[in-house]
Amino acid sequence: MVCETKIVADEHEAIAGTKKDSIIVSSSQMWTSSSPSPSALESKVEKRDQVFIREFERSDHEEVRRIFTEGIMERIPNSAFRGLKQQTRTQFIYAFLTVMCYVMTKSFTLTFCTPFILMGARYYYSRKVILNYLDCALHTDMADIEAYYMKPTGSCFWVAVLQGQVVGIVAAQGREDDNTVELRRMSVDSRFRGKGIAKALGRRVLEFAMLNNYSAVVLGTTAVKMAAHKLYESLGFRRVGETEDYTLPGMTRSPLERLFFQIRYSRYRLQLHEE
Repeated sequence: MVCETKIVADEHEAIAGTKKDSIIVSSSQMWTSSSPSPSALESKVEKRDQVFIREFERSDHEEVRRIFTEGIMERIPNSAFRGLKQQTRTQFIYAFLTVMCYVMTKSFTLTFCTPFILMGARYYYSRKVILNYLDCALHTDMADIEAYYMKPTGSCFWVAVLQGQVVGIVAAQGREDDNTVELRRMSVDSRFRGKGIAKALGRRVLEFAMLNNYSAVVLGTTAVKMAAHKLYESLGFRRVGETEDYTLPGMTRSPLERLFFQIRYSRYRLQLHEE
């Protein structure tokens, strides 16, 4: 089973460039605007800072896995702490457990420590679940990107390159049953965020979908940060569903795991044309 998408969001725009530019310029114009020609000096600076989107090559594999792994690992504290803000029911349960601790022990010290114990348990189970999820991904599609994305018709995998270095990744996986393509595995190196790389990667998937006559682009995400959701909306995606207590690949669904790890799963869709 293929694990779910990891998304990292950036807010600024960038112009994507690849060896396919000659055939996608018309579609890319839908998401880009023209600007006046810069001076010679500005042109050199712009070229140096230009982000290029190209297809995955076998030599990229190590860097791609590194970027993907680092992005997944960021989800551990996000899911454990930031995600709790979205879980009103869990907040109530934790408050109830804290009160019950005082009722049963009459100890102010133990009661004071209870929230920290609960947060420690959340971090432990977030780490456990997400490491299992990462292991699943690294032994399925991320173990053989060529077999999963480059060889099948209607799928592809791209890397973003800045100054000769791979700084971002994204995949598109075609689904013949409903004529849609799924945006997957988007991640940007944390050292290069804020440069519009994520948006450029997203646009490349949209262009690919249009060129291959897919009716829509879909994605599913467990991203906690609102910046990721704003990115999808800026690209034209609309939220079409949400699951409050999603089961990630690798979860055991034990009582303790259910108590200390919850994650929201959002589904997005961008309709390109009517079927």
